[in-house]
Amino acid sequence: MDFDPTPEQRQLRAAVQALGKRYGHDYFVAKAKAGEHTTELWDEAGRLGYLGVNIPTEYGGGGGGITELAIVCEELAAAGCPLLLLVVSPAIAGTVIGRHGTEAQRRTFLPGLADGSLKIAFAITEPEAGSNFHRLGTVARRDGAEWVLSGRKCFISGVDEAPYVLVVARVPAPESGGAGGPDERLRPALFLVPTDAPGLTRSKLDMEIVSPENQWLLYLDDVRLPADALVGGSAEPGDRDGLDAGLPALFAGLNPERITVAAMSAGTGRYAIERASTYTATRRVWGRPVGAHQGVSHPLAHAAVQVELARLMIAKAAALYDAGRDVEAGVAANLAKYASAEAAALAVDTAIQVHGGNGMTTDYGVATLLGAVRAGRIAPVSREMILNFVAQRVLGQPKSY
Repeated sequence: MDFDPTPEQRQLRAAVQALGKRYGHDYFVAKAKAGEHTTELWDEAGRLGYLGVNIPTEYGGGGGGITELAIVCEELAAAGCPLLLLVVSPAIAGTVIGRHGTEAQRRTFLPGLADGSLKIAFAITEPEAGSNFHRLGTVARRDGAEWVLSGRKCFISGVDEAPYVLVVARVPAPESGGAGGPDERLRPALFLVPTDAPGLTRSKLDMEIVSPENQWLLYLDDVRLPADALVGGSAEPGDRDGLDAGLPALFAGLNPERITVAAMSAGTGRYAIERASTYTATRRVWGRPVGAHQGVSHPLAHAAVQVELARLMIAKAAALYDAGRDVEAGVAANLAKYASAEAAALAVDTAIQVHGGNGMTTDYGVATLLGAVRAGRIAPVSREMILNFVAQRVLGQPKSY
């Protein structure tokens, strides 16, 4: 087993680290509190090729894998400026289109994803379905040569920044007669929907999280799409490639999502520990640095251990995914997501605590992460659902739901 990164991966990590430090957490917080987006950082990262490291070279990308994209996600977060849309656009949409899109879809969308000039949001979560995507209420039905989508989505990140949103819908099975009821057999399909399409509206969700990315409710009221909006489909009404690709395409995007979210959490944990360690090594009380007290240093050391362990699982999950070992990667991606979310929450909470009262101020740059790391234990899949997954898939326990 080789734990050494390649020379190219080392260079990528160092370069992204340098970029992140030029912007930093103050930039991130200022943008969030002004209701603005981190456009300058995104655009520069795109020009430098960091946003498309996992996109094939024939479409303008770096030709790497999720390992490389996880490095980008982690290092920007470690600099205090995580980019959530890295998870949504190149990780989910880029992987889904790259693996399961038609050649026309690849040519249309992947170059823009690679250089950052195009963002694609992702819409799967629904108000009623929660974690159970088998109960999706958003339905797509055929109407001649077109598709018609109806339903609702919630907690959709960055749809105000993206000209397209990748929508997961349920297509009525033939035996249902097209009724599309919630109890029919799951037949998911993915559609590339323009965010200015007639019938698609949105409303902003107010969140107690300091973030430049906004969360939205989406309403799809008979949104009409051409046949080739179906990922993997063609313009021919009788073509079924996109329908047959629906479930594999969906899972192709979910594992990279978990891995890159985990990488962002690990980077955030590193950032918090670095800020706290610098503070405790220099803050003097009673004639010595507060870090000399084990009651301060041991909790920080414990948090550092948890973050480093999470990073190892992230590396394993990414390596398995890039090797095409999807079943093993699915287990590892869930473990990585769980471990990194817990580690990041612990790291930020500990960093706040060792700062004392200063930890709750904006200037010291740790409390601003509290909402984000708490949300990381819920989204994109909750810690409880991951524990269910591990109990059933790893430990062989009966299904509990």
